[in-house]
Amino acid sequence: MNTMRFLIAATLLVGASALSLTPENYDSAVAGKTVFIKYQAALVRALQVHEAAWDSLMDEYKDHSSILIADVDCTAAGKPLCDAAGVKGYPTLKHGDPASMEDYKGGRDEKALKEFAKSMKPSCSPANIELCDDEKKAEITRLQAMPVVALDALIEEKEKLLEDSEKNFKAAVEKLQASYEKLQKDKEDTANQVKESGLGLIKAVKAMKASGKSEL
Repeated sequence: MNTMRFLIAATLLVGASALSLTPENYDSAVAGKTVFIKYQAALVRALQVHEAAWDSLMDEYKDHSSILIADVDCTAAGKPLCDAAGVKGYPTLKHGDPASMEDYKGGRDEKALKEFAKSMKPSCSPANIELCDDEKKAEITRLQAMPVVALDALIEEKEKLLEDSEKNFKAAVEKLQASYEKLQKDKEDTANQVKESGLGLIKAVKAMKASGKSEL
């Protein structure tokens, strides 16, 4: 018990020295950078196997000019960031441009995390427009010329498409589930009907005939 308390305290102490993102420091911390962020629950953090690997990675990149590796505590001040990122479980790792992060699907041991971090590079974005091709530059320029109200409307439109897609997916899964349950019930009903109709008795009579035993 004391050993477990020591491990939790030690892990929390290491994590406390790393950058923890909150709504107050998020914008300034991610500005102009490619990010690799872990959304987590601090109390669960201490019990997770690969925390030392993540802490080592954060320490290695803590002063990097174009890459940010950081934590967000979804059970404390960072909760609004977790909600905005659509985090459903802990830990969730996301990476890329802060405005359009993607889920990280690689390994979580130290070697895998470090190899992935090495592959991270600044990408085309409004903050790094010099990295964009002409087509993307034109698109960014067009969007920058739009009022915030119009941008909000575009965002709402795109997010609604995602929400509708999710609703349609869930509805289709529910229909499949209902169809599966009906098919399962039909199968069981048929099996019971066949059993009750004398299949077992028929097989027993056939077996007796095959054995050459006398009939009644």
